[in-house]
Amino acid sequence: MAKNDNDILWATGRRKTSIAQVRLTPQGEGKVTVNTKPVDVFFRGEHRQISDVLSPLKAEGAGVYNVTVKVVGGGITGQAGAIRHGIARALAKIDDKLKKAMRVQGFLTRDDRMVERKKSGQPKARKRFQYSKR
Repeated sequence: MAKNDNDILWATGRRKTSIAQVRLTPQGEGKVTVNTKPVDVFFRGEHRQISDVLSPLKAEGAGVYNVTVKVVGGGITGQAGAIRHGIARALAKIDDKLKKAMRVQGFLTRDDRMVERKKSGQPKARKRFQYSKR
């Protein structure tokens, strides 16, 4: 729980190999900044990623916040998922009603799927070299 309405909320979100450090400032104008760039510039018109990132802020009773994010690692999909996870975790600290709404929509669940490693003796993680009986 945040102590005051003026407290800055911090949270960390993760997805694949991406890590996002999210800072929510209350009583903002709704600006979202990712690595010192506006969100639409950072994701260069990837509308699916932009809507994915902003979806926790559109939840019922979320309020208006300025969001500042530092994200490292992974690609655009992993970074968008990490930012979404971080924003949801920060919003969940506000009150239990909002936390339940985030939980129902699946924003607080950490997606733990990772790329499977390549094995020796195989061209890829699961693909096998062609087998010839004769």
